[in-house]
Parts: sequence; C-alpha cells; structure tokens
Amino acid sequence: MVGRIPVMNVHPVVDLGRLPAKATVGEPFPVRATVFREGHDRLGAEVVLTDPSGARRPPVRMTKDPEVPDRYGAWVTPDTGGAWTFEIQAWSDPVGTWQHAAGLKIPAGVDVELMFTEGRLLLERVLAELDPRADAEAIPVLEGAIEAAGDTDRPAGARLAVLQSPELDAILLAHPLRELVTVEGPFPAYADRPRALFGSWYEFFPRSEGATRDPATGVVTSGTFRTAAKRLDAVAAMGFDVVYLPPIHPIGEVNRKGPNNTLDPGPNDPGSPWAIGSRHGGHDAIHPDLGTLEDFDAFVARAGELGLEIALDLALQAAPDHPWVTSHPEWFTTRADGTIAFAENPPKKYQDIYPVNFDNDPTGISREVLRIVKHWMRHGVRIFRVDNPHTKPLAFWEWLLKEVRRTDPDVLFLSEAFTRPAMMHGLGAVGYHQSYTYFTWRTAKWELEEYLREVSHESDHLIRPNFFVNTPDILHSYLQYGGPAAFKIRAVIAATGSPSWGVYAGYELYEHVAVKPGSEEYLDSEKYQIRIRDWAKAEEEGRSLAPYLTRLNEIRRQHPALQQLRNIVVHHSDDENVLVFSKGVPPGPTGAGTADTVLVVVNLDPHAARETTVHLDLPAMGMEWGETFGVVDELTGQEWSWGQHNYVRLDPHHEPAHILSVRRTS
Repeated sequence: MVGRIPVMNVHPVVDLGRLPAKATVGEPFPVRATVFREGHDRLGAEVVLTDPSGARRPPVRMTKDPEVPDRYGAWVTPDTGGAWTFEIQAWSDPVGTWQHAAGLKIPAGVDVELMFTEGRLLLERVLAELDPRADAEAIPVLEGAIEAAGDTDRPAGARLAVLQSPELDAILLAHPLRELVTVEGPFPAYADRPRALFGSWYEFFPRSEGATRDPATGVVTSGTFRTAAKRLDAVAAMGFDVVYLPPIHPIGEVNRKGPNNTLDPGPNDPGSPWAIGSRHGGHDAIHPDLGTLEDFDAFVARAGELGLEIALDLALQAAPDHPWVTSHPEWFTTRADGTIAFAENPPKKYQDIYPVNFDNDPTGISREVLRIVKHWMRHGVRIFRVDNPHTKPLAFWEWLLKEVRRTDPDVLFLSEAFTRPAMMHGLGAVGYHQSYTYFTWRTAKWELEEYLREVSHESDHLIRPNFFVNTPDILHSYLQYGGPAAFKIRAVIAATGSPSWGVYAGYELYEHVAVKPGSEEYLDSEKYQIRIRDWAKAEEEGRSLAPYLTRLNEIRRQHPALQQLRNIVVHHSDDENVLVFSKGVPPGPTGAGTADTVLVVVNLDPHAARETTVHLDLPAMGMEWGETFGVVDELTGQEWSWGQHNYVRLDPHHEPAHILSVRRTS
C-alpha cells in the first residue's frame, strides 16, 4: 500500500528486493528514490542503514536532485562486511513548510504575527525533542530564535533574519520534525571485502614460467610451480595484487589440441589446460608436470609473502577422458548417435571438451562442484575466476555462491561471461563479485564514454567490472595494429577507469601478432603450447612495458579516487579522439572538501598527436564555475594551472595520456 508520503522507484533494489545490491566495505553507494506528496507542503527523506549485527545507524538526509523532479538521493557507506539493509523514511516537514511560507509572507506584510507565532510553536517542539547533553550547543541557538519570534518590539525583518540564520538552519536540518512518516524497505545490500572492488590482476600460465627448450631436439620441458614461484617477485614488483592461474589440472589426452588449435598434436604437445581431466585425475588434481599439491601450497604461500592472492580458474567442463565421463555419464549430453556432445561456439569447435549438462542430475553435479571449490579453498585459494558461467544455470550459481558465502564470505568469484547483458547482470545479481566486461571491444571515444557511465552509474548495483586489457582468447585489432602506444593507451584507461583491471602475460612485451587476419586469437597461442619468454632481456633492452604498468599501479594505490567505481564523471573535449573523465572522493557533486580528485585525459589515436580543448564540468568535480586549480601529471611530473577550459596536446609516441592529480588553489 502506498504510504502517506509516497516513496517509489527505490534504487538500488535487485529482483524486487529478493537479492542484495552490491556494496563494499568503505565504498560509498548511492540510494535514490522518488518522493512526493499532494499539495505544496514541504517534505523530507532520509536513508537509515542497519548493519549485519542488527544495529541501526544514524540516518543520512537525502537531498533533491536538481535535474530530476521529486528525485531524492544520499550516499551511504557500510563500514563492516556482511548483510546490510537500508530503508527510506519520508515525512511531512512542517518546519520546512513554515520556512518557505514565512520567507514569502513576512517580507510582503501578510499574516506577519501569525507566521511568527506558528514559527515559535514549531521551534518549541524542536527544542522539546533535543537531548540536553548531546545537543547542548544547539539549545541556546533555538532559545534565541524562539525569543526573536515572540519579540514584537523588534522589526519584523530583524526577527525573520534570526529565524533564517545558517546556524538555525543547520540545527533544523539535523533535528527535523517528522509528521505523517512513511517507511519504505528494508532493502538488502551485501558489503564484500575491499578486494571485491579494487585490485590489479595478472594472468600467467605456470607451465610457461621456467620452461626450457632443448637446443638439440627443440623439445620443451614444462615449467613447474617451483619455477613459476620465481616469477611472482616480478609480478609483485609491478604492483599487482592478484595472480590468476588458468586450470592447473591434468589435461585430457583424447582429442588433445595441437599448436594454434589444430587437431593433430605431436607427442610432446601439452594441450589446452581447459580440457580438464585424464587418467591422472580431475578437477581436484594437479597436472603432474606442474608438481604436487605440496608444491602448489608452497606457491600459494610464496604469493602470500609477497602480498599477492592466487585466483584459480574454475571451469566446469571435462575432457573425454575425465574420470567423470566414466563415473557419471549422465552429467553430459548424449547425441542421437550415442556419442557425447563436445563443446561448440560456432564456428569454433572444442573437440577436447565435453560441457556439463545440469538437466539429468543437478543435485549431484552441484554437490561435486561445491566439494571441488572447498578443496581448493582449504589450499589457500580465496578467489575463483569462473570460465563461461553463462553456459550453466543461474539457479545453480545462486545456490553455490550462497553456500560458499555462508561459511566463507571472504571468497570471491569473477565471472568470465562475454554474453548478453541480461545474463551478465543476472550472474552479478545472484552473487558473482566481479565480471569481465565489453571493455576490450570499446575503443572509440563515444563507446568508452557510454561504457564508463554504464558500469559506474547504471549497472553498479549488479556487477563490478574488471577491465582486462587482453586475455589468452582476446587480442583486439587495436593492439594488433596500434603499436606500443596502443598498449599504453589501453592500460591507462583500464587502470583508471575501473577499480579492478587485469593484464595477461606478454602484454608488457607488446605481443600483438594474431594467428590470421581478422582473428582475435594469438599466433602460437599459449592456450595450446608453452611459451618461453625472456623477461630479463626485454627489460635490459628497453622493450618492456613493465615500468609503465608499475607506475600505473603505484598511482592507483596513491589515489583513493581510483579505488572506487561509482564516482566517474565524463567530461568533454573538442577532438573525437581525446577521452576525458575524472574520479573524486567523496563521489558526486559534493562541493568544497573533496579529498582526492584525479583527471584522466587520453589520446585514443595511437598513430598521431592530437591537440584540443578540454571542457570540464567543475560542479560535478565539487568546484565552482570559474575556479582555477593546480594539476600535477602523475606520469611525467609536469604541473599546470587548469580551469574550466584547457588546451592539451598528447603525442602517443611520447606520452599518450595525462593522469592529473588535482590540487585545489581556493
């Protein structure tokens, strides 16, 4: 039933309030609602949070959106992890109604003494509700206003000035009189640990790290967890937080793929790690070439010593010789000719993989997956990157993620779902903490502007984006033909546009050759063969982007504004190849007092210098129109004085971007 003061269109609400909206410990999130009433009397609205212990937090006053009629909003911040709720309280505001009427009538000489009498009575009600100890400073201000309202010896203008003073306004805002209260809610939100929001990811294949090639025979010997552990120091030195490993399990021998996804592997070809399972075991086993479970434990421990978390791939599929195929054939799809259907994404075929079919034994499959996840959790894995979750039932993921959260709320899941928005949003709604995105394919200025707005302001309650610049599957043509500048440009946008971003190994070496024109597959893809890289030689010869990636991660850690999602403001430039956006803390138009603001200006053309004028929405950055301020380029150290309109020139062959730290001068 609609309340006396209607509250409608509440945001963020997921699935009519059945599922919690996304929140993170320490991250402000916006609560908005349409609040209105009949007639012209004033109203007020507040957000009240209830924390996981059941304690109600002090209310946060909502303010009117200057651009959307009857739309109110407030920013609230959970300070501990767990299940929160929020409710909106709306009420008739007799003091606000009186203030509005008095400001019109008293100067016009209409009902002067009646207005002062009504004002005095309202202020007396406010005074009666104050706590003499907690509100000691407010009491004399209210008493003075009550005296002025009843002092007929003073001029009306002087009396009204007392009743309109900033000091009194602040007290009345903090201690409103509430009449005809409507409560809408509670609505759920879940606050995850900060790594769910902020982190720098680095992906590598353990079998490639420390691998060797026999110069006489050309035979490649796989790296192991012991050799791969040596690579962790360099990853940590670049400032990454999470090391993501593709599947580490035994690889199927039946229908094994050869180099470049061919169907005729040689005797020494290792196959694709995503073809999981063989005579050596399944999803709970380690590939024998990588070492033992004890070696994996040592690898995880070394990562922890360096401040790194390990993210493990969870791919719910099986090679034809996976133990499941024999023990549970009902978990797969049998075709009309009696064969088991392998995976397809036409025109691609994956003859080395059988997809799992949840139709015949969903309970059995679900229990097995939970067992596998908990197995790796016991070995120090607190993050899972899930392969193709959109090909499994949403109801299964809701169950699995709830089961894990119930006992281990710190465990995080990243969705690798490049699919329709509804499914991506659905996966986030049922519990996925992060999601891969369409960022890789957003390269034009207008595409990036729209996408930054979407992920930060439209879908933020459903999914948290992770901007990967490349993956073993995705080498965008922009990187294939853009040269080294393209790699810098994409890294800057990813590292500053999203709190979480990711890099697949080889990016810092500018690996850019596709298997054929028009393809996004790498030539000699690491998915099908071991790749030996000489990291040290590349750095010695100045052919590595590692120092640049290191600086980007340093900037991210130094600026709280870059560690949040919902604070992006897109600005304008006169050049269709120059992207401009800012991020500030606190988020949104907050006026003076913004603690950290970063401006990002990027030349999207990797081939030519661009010069243009940048136009800033200063109020959206918490500034006044016409204000000037200092900026420091975090990439070059240069300093300038900026304002609303600013000339820039960016040469991609020198430095394609500005990452500007704002220094207020007023």
